[in-house]
Amino acid sequence: MSLPVRRILLCVGLGLLSGALFLLDWMLPIGATVEMLQVAVILLTLFLPGQGATLGLGLLTTVFVGLGCVLKFETSVPPEALMERGLVLAGLWTAVAVVLRYKRVRQAQRESEAKAQAILETTVDGIITIDAGGVIESFNEAAENIFGYDAEEVIGQNVKVLMPPPYRDEHDEYLRSYHETGRKRIIGVGREVWGRRKDGSTFPMDLAVSEVELGDRTLFTGIVRDISERRRLEKEILEISEEERRRIGQDLHDGLGQMLTGIGLLSQDLARHLDDEGHERAEDMAEITDHVKEADQYARDLSHGLIPVDVEANGLTEALRRLSQNAVRMFGVECSFREVDTVLVHNSTVATHLYRIAQEAVSNAVRHGDADDIKVILASGDEQIRLQVRDNGTGFAPDVSDESGMGIHIMQYRARIIGGALEITSELGDGTVVTSTIPRSADVAVEDSPAPMPAKS
Repeated sequence: MSLPVRRILLCVGLGLLSGALFLLDWMLPIGATVEMLQVAVILLTLFLPGQGATLGLGLLTTVFVGLGCVLKFETSVPPEALMERGLVLAGLWTAVAVVLRYKRVRQAQRESEAKAQAILETTVDGIITIDAGGVIESFNEAAENIFGYDAEEVIGQNVKVLMPPPYRDEHDEYLRSYHETGRKRIIGVGREVWGRRKDGSTFPMDLAVSEVELGDRTLFTGIVRDISERRRLEKEILEISEEERRRIGQDLHDGLGQMLTGIGLLSQDLARHLDDEGHERAEDMAEITDHVKEADQYARDLSHGLIPVDVEANGLTEALRRLSQNAVRMFGVECSFREVDTVLVHNSTVATHLYRIAQEAVSNAVRHGDADDIKVILASGDEQIRLQVRDNGTGFAPDVSDESGMGIHIMQYRARIIGGALEITSELGDGTVVTSTIPRSADVAVEDSPAPMPAKS
């Protein structure tokens, strides 16, 4: 039976029911009690779509109530009967108004739900809702495409299934801390994190989380966007830039540096001969020799600045050790380097960016944090590499963290571009900790790397 036919039959049935109540009122001396049952007819129109059926049956029941009054009292109608019928009619049209209002609200709600569903189904961003315990309640089609799961596979599971370490391990603790303290780290703030697909692969994504209060329930809505392609293009551009830096550094070291070294040796030999002969310009020649040596050392320092990390697998370890030693010599502070397990970084671009992050963190600790004790730690695990720089400086309160500095933005960008994440934690008067974590999957050796630079000149 088609839907229009079913609706017609329902209308006819309700009309017959109203007529039956009219006949009962006319045949039985019960009074207006039977006619009050006409309200039930109006309420049953809730199951009929549109407002026409409710208005039509409202008019029909009104006619039956009036006709029943006329037929029952052929001569004159007592005031009490008029009052009863008036109350019945008031009840009928109150029911009509309530039903119409309910239908309008339901129609608006259905339209809103349809619009929301259309947005969920057509948006290119993944939209995921979870409850206060982190259990997934909805998972749109874009999220299915991004993570590789069907909605039925993840609804009812903890959202941790979509996270790789260390986010997976930290998520429950973060939710617990938020519910206890109300401190927000992600909610209301867009940030870049890593997601985990069904096949186990990880990828960078933009994440924005909002909180929604629904009565006594709290829901969290996350909007995710896969930015793998953007990061790949940025990484290619950065690798080209780094290769050009390396080429310039190599030319400085092998070209200009070797030339200055040769000139320095020749001028040194000439200065010695002039001194042996007692020539009056011997001292001038010795001074020229010193300046040539200074220029040679300056060129080599520039070269090492452009290529701070050897392309050998242990180059990052040696570069960080030199960084610590240079900080002691240049800033007059305690700066130590510690390697946890053997950390081999095969990708020279990854190694260079980790070095730059450590370099910026050490510089900030001295210049802005007034630290006199700095620790650089490089650790390796099965799934990730972690670089951490700790200092005992002045620190800053978490709620007044100023991330407007260019150095912090550059560190964050460097971490993102190599597929990692940067976290800065600090307490006022208790120093600062800068931690950069990258997945092992990001450390893939680059083919055709340039020849390694000497660790020392």
